[in-house]
Amino acid sequence: MTATLDIATVQAFLLVADLQSFTRAAEALGTTQAAVSLKLQRLETLLTKRLVERSPRAVRLTADGAAFLDRARALMTAHDLALSGDAPTARSLSLGISDHAAGPELVPLLERLHATSSNLTLAVTIGFSREMQDAYDAGELDAVIVRQEGSRRGGEKLTEDEFGWFASRRFTLPKGEPLPLATLAPPCGVRAVAVRALDKAGLAWRERFVGGGVTAVVAAALAGLAVAPLARRIAPPGLVDIGTAHELPKLGSSKVMLHSKVSDPAKLAALRAVAATFRSATDTRLGGKH
Repeated sequence: MTATLDIATVQAFLLVADLQSFTRAAEALGTTQAAVSLKLQRLETLLTKRLVERSPRAVRLTADGAAFLDRARALMTAHDLALSGDAPTARSLSLGISDHAAGPELVPLLERLHATSSNLTLAVTIGFSREMQDAYDAGELDAVIVRQEGSRRGGEKLTEDEFGWFASRRFTLPKGEPLPLATLAPPCGVRAVAVRALDKAGLAWRERFVGGGVTAVVAAALAGLAVAPLARRIAPPGLVDIGTAHELPKLGSSKVMLHSKVSDPAKLAALRAVAATFRSATDTRLGGKH
């Protein structure tokens, strides 16, 4: 009897290869790590080849696994095409991301969305958490990745950001001068937290730079213009936290949440990949887990 490949097993292999983690692949599939491991074992038995090497700190494809990767992607593409007819069904996923939450995860997140849902049209909007949440509540977005604000409940926690006061290494503040700030314009929640903390501590400050996006705020801080309240996760290597040195108030932490109301299987799979990728990228910088 001729052996046949199971589509779900091939999909599990692709997620393990893309996310480099059995744990994250299981999260993306909504199953357990043991179930994913079993699928990979069955696939390796069927192909009579070892596809994946695992160590305590890494998951890597073997030479045979790398050779099988393109064929596996081609199989999934053909499978999707067979289900949708002569042409892939046009579907779109609209995702809103808070500017302060996007950070370095954005590139791998988009790469994973493309790899796992190539037939989806992606519409990604980046803006203030409150604006993204309002658009989601109004039905304008399928899902949002935002900082948790106020008493809002629900959603799936992706990570928790700790904030600090970041400035260029060459930044100096003359004694007696108000603290120059680089922030996003209102209604940025991070700006509001920073200003409240300074006012409560009785520290003088002035608005030195207002950016239309976090990229601009970071550039102003790197240029030495001002101090920027930022999550440690998104602060680039050229910036340092000067909070302790200048006796600035602590800014605390904030959860980054995924809110979604989609039911389409392809969109759900894409969002599971989003959550897994976000956690995977965060864990990699914190030492990783597999």
